Amino acid sequence: MVDVLIAGGAVMGASVAFWLSRLDPTLDIEVIEPDPSYATSSTALAASGIRMQFSDRVNVEISRFGVDFIRDFARHIGPAGEVADLGFKENGYLFLTTSDTGAQVMENLAAMQRELGASTQVLDRAALRARFPWMALDDITAGSFGSRDEGFFDNMGLLNGFRNAARAAGVRWVRDRVTALERDGARITAAVLETGGRRTAQVFVNCTGPRAAILMRTVGLDIPVEPRKRTVFIVDAPMARHPDAPLVIDPSGIYFRPEYNQWLTATVPATDGPCAPDDFDPDLQLFEDEIWPALYHRSPGFEQARMRRWWVGHYAFNTLDQNAILGRNPQVPNLYHANGFSGHGLQQAPAVGRGIAEQIVHGDWVTLDLSALGMQRVLDGQPMTEAAIV
Repeated sequence: MVDVLIAGGAVMGASVAFWLSRLDPTLDIEVIEPDPSYATSSTALAASGIRMQFSDRVNVEISRFGVDFIRDFARHIGPAGEVADLGFKENGYLFLTTSDTGAQVMENLAAMQRELGASTQVLDRAALRARFPWMALDDITAGSFGSRDEGFFDNMGLLNGFRNAARAAGVRWVRDRVTALERDGARITAAVLETGGRRTAQVFVNCTGPRAAILMRTVGLDIPVEPRKRTVFIVDAPMARHPDAPLVIDPSGIYFRPEYNQWLTATVPATDGPCAPDDFDPDLQLFEDEIWPALYHRSPGFEQARMRRWWVGHYAFNTLDQNAILGRNPQVPNLYHANGFSGHGLQQAPAVGRGIAEQIVHGDWVTLDLSALGMQRVLDGQPMTEAAIV
């Protein structure tokens, strides 16, 4: 029997393992991960951004810690992490709106975000044109721009640093998949592995990403998390070379950001819904039908844009409120959740891993109160609304 068994060893599981090994080096910790290459994990297929621009204070606070951790990663992770730098490119995020009402909402949110250390400023059309002359803005009223503490970083570097440091502290990674849990009343007693083995533990942590609800149903429980497919495109636009551009969230529903001399872009499909956990078939028609017209509308430099490559990743989509589900499960108190991030897991991993570890070791949230994202709101059917979902 181990002290803590973590199901899922991508960035969230690795972060929990890292922080547990820091907070209590005596713990015997095992991480069960089916694919050490992480080829289809949400971590590896993420757009790799971090931002302060959220509408709920707790999400801003999570990002506040996360950006400081990412910027100074080598110091935080230590030499055992074997990752010197995450290449944080501080280009910022830019949310655009076409309405006066939207501009006022941006002003209100920017004030809250600045209280928590963000640099968010709301720019009118003239200010946007001066700062981003390559964009067509006739239909835009205002934009919310974070010029500092927002941008893109090395997703796999973050994962590898957490994993390397945790392993150096004695955490074991086991190549297998947790296919089921076993339960005795209000306690999880064992994890069943795909290869046929079992693991017993005092504490279990569900970090299985888009498969989180599948695992929960094996013990008669449920969480509102399902896989949602996202096709991400890399686009070459010879007439639009703007490597210092921010990640732009366009009113059309697309987002785009520079990727070296090209662009990374995606959108939410109109028929968005659950997919099979092993469905990685791309929706290539999205580029011609929705993304390219929106890019060209926003900047004439995208007239000659061409799709160069693509990949498909999965969101662990929380159908209740698209926010994370964190911490101890009141129904089975030796089970902890780090689930349902809906596309924000990579940037939230540093703070969430620390919070879960604090709950396990100290019995409650310590550094940052994450109770608003706890399982109780799910059981009560009370969503925590977050307006700034990308």
